[in-house]
Amino acid sequence: MSETVTTLTPAVVVVGAGPSGLSAARELAPRVGEVLVLDRESTAGGIPRHSDHPGYGVRDMGRFMDGPSYARRLVRQAREAGATIRTNATVTGWAGERAIEVTTPQGRLLVEAGAVVLATGARERPRPARLIPGDRPRGVYTTGHLQNLVHLKHGKVGERAVVVGAELVSWSAALTLREAGCRTVLMTTEYPRPDSYALFSGPGKVLFGTKVATRTRVSRIIGRPCLRAVEIEDLDTGHRRIVECDTLILTGDWIPDHELARTAGIAIDPGTRGPLVDSALRTDRPGVFAVGNLLHPVDTADVAAIDGAHVARSVTAWLDGGSWPVGEGVRLLAGEPFVWVAPEILRPGDPVPARRRLLLWGERYIRLPHVVLRQGGRVVARRRVWWPVAPGRVFRVPTDMLSTVDPLGGPVTISAEP
Repeated sequence: MSETVTTLTPAVVVVGAGPSGLSAARELAPRVGEVLVLDRESTAGGIPRHSDHPGYGVRDMGRFMDGPSYARRLVRQAREAGATIRTNATVTGWAGERAIEVTTPQGRLLVEAGAVVLATGARERPRPARLIPGDRPRGVYTTGHLQNLVHLKHGKVGERAVVVGAELVSWSAALTLREAGCRTVLMTTEYPRPDSYALFSGPGKVLFGTKVATRTRVSRIIGRPCLRAVEIEDLDTGHRRIVECDTLILTGDWIPDHELARTAGIAIDPGTRGPLVDSALRTDRPGVFAVGNLLHPVDTADVAAIDGAHVARSVTAWLDGGSWPVGEGVRLLAGEPFVWVAPEILRPGDPVPARRRLLLWGERYIRLPHVVLRQGGRVVARRRVWWPVAPGRVFRVPTDMLSTVDPLGGPVTISAEP
């Protein structure tokens, strides 16, 4: 006997109940009618719900709150706006241009929507994807796994930790370790300086008594069945040393949760590895939009939330009978020292990107860079900005620099120079 499949037909289905998905739902529900939010986790709110430290909500809510409070507020706002949120709902595939198949504890769903918003976020690469040699012991976690274990399940970790990475999320991991009674004895980064802002790394080293080893990497994991130590290699000298620890946290090295976009055949940007979108956050599949850290892995939760709110105008225009653009527009490309730019396509008449900023990711530190835009072999814009390009954090370029771009002049490469 075949299983019954329930068909739902909301105006919009949002896949992912993190900050970007919930913000999209909050803005869309009063405008378009039924908005359904699906999330595979048992509780909505995304990563902030188990990130139990302050620093959330500054840009989008004008508040300074901890992660769980921020997540609860987003959920409440979406529901009060009229959105329906279903948790434990896993999207398993596509059944049409804007139709998805969903598995829930109550049975299977077929959701046929007028528009789809992909808000599936990003994740840190686990140990196998990082190809770190050595044993396979217990005690190795990503930040998300650690925070879930400590803040949601109230589990225990070890007493001495090494953190791979020295960016903002690395210090978030150190905060969680401290709450769990585990001392962070070392942070290691391959870059020549800590990836996070000095505002965090300076006090962090004092508060946690943590050393940050630059130009180093974990070259071997030691211990079975439990972690005993890691081998640290100096990338400049080749010297190796053993650091005793019973906990290893792998932070950063983000990749979008892009499987659903890939199975739809949506064009993927090779830099971000997320969907290729224009400033209206449209993918190349009519009626399918993408937002948040699925597009720029990874920015802060409040920036992802602003992305979600930003997409509401574009989704509403589509549902009101708007056309879907054909053709590439002006392609934006990342030049040295950047590895990606988001959004990637500029079209005349489209809205400016959220917060009037392009987002880029750099791989080399430049203290006060000149941002340079080149099109057709010539410089079309050049400007010094007063914030650094730094590995491990998003770099922002004001979109008014695009005013001199020729809409018929071909791709634009964005680079930075000292």
